[in-house]
Amino acid sequence: MTRPATPDPAQDRAGRTMPQRLAALLHVVRVLLGHGRRLVETVPDRAANVEFAIVAGVCGTYILPTILARLQRGILRAMALERYLLARAAKGREIGFVYSRDPRERPPAKPAAEPQGEEPTSREAANEVPGGRAKPGDDERAPKRPSFDPDDLRIPTPEELDAEVRRRPLGRTILSICMDLAVIPSFCTGHFWNQISDSLMNYGGSFPTLFKIRAYRETSFQKERDKKPDSWDFAWKFPPPETVRQVLGYMIGEAPILDPPGPRLATAPP
Repeated sequence: MTRPATPDPAQDRAGRTMPQRLAALLHVVRVLLGHGRRLVETVPDRAANVEFAIVAGVCGTYILPTILARLQRGILRAMALERYLLARAAKGREIGFVYSRDPRERPPAKPAAEPQGEEPTSREAANEVPGGRAKPGDDERAPKRPSFDPDDLRIPTPEELDAEVRRRPLGRTILSICMDLAVIPSFCTGHFWNQISDSLMNYGGSFPTLFKIRAYRETSFQKERDKKPDSWDFAWKFPPPETVRQVLGYMIGEAPILDPPGPRLATAPP
């Protein structure tokens, strides 16, 4: 019997049931990955349409190489997260909840003389602790980089992305993927956006960061519009579903965007 093109994410190859939370998050990742792959295929052909401003506005620019570079990074990051989740699923390991909190509420650092516990060799402490709850302090072991730099177009290597996924709460990775793949509520079905929201809330994502990046990119894009007033006679901020389907071909979360063929990765701008 022929195997289905898209296997049930709740089961692994041996038929073993995946942990419930992991299966739900894996579904979200695969829908985002399918969207990114489809978008990177269609952007070059649709960028000249005036309605494409709804995507350009989310990306913060109409500069095509910049958009394609971000899409490539989002695809690669989603692939790294998928690899991580599948590796855990193969071992039957559930993912732990992690909730963001105000950094000012963190307890003071322990005195230097106090014995420190061993760091997990798996480097997965951000996603797994006894009792199924993870801790929010995930990036302290990483090289310090700005926490918010929407103009950064650097594309990490696959090795760097794999390490990042292990190190950070999973919700932060979902947030980064959404921002690179131009995923906002008005582009999604209501049900799928609820799944994204649950992923952010339950696994360390930050809604304030999401809103901050969205506002920054809207302002940046408006500056481009102001320089070309005769070219932008289009309401791009709050597109209705019919406009989203016209530009993307679908609402994110609708079939058959779950698992299309592999991506045509873009080339980053020089």
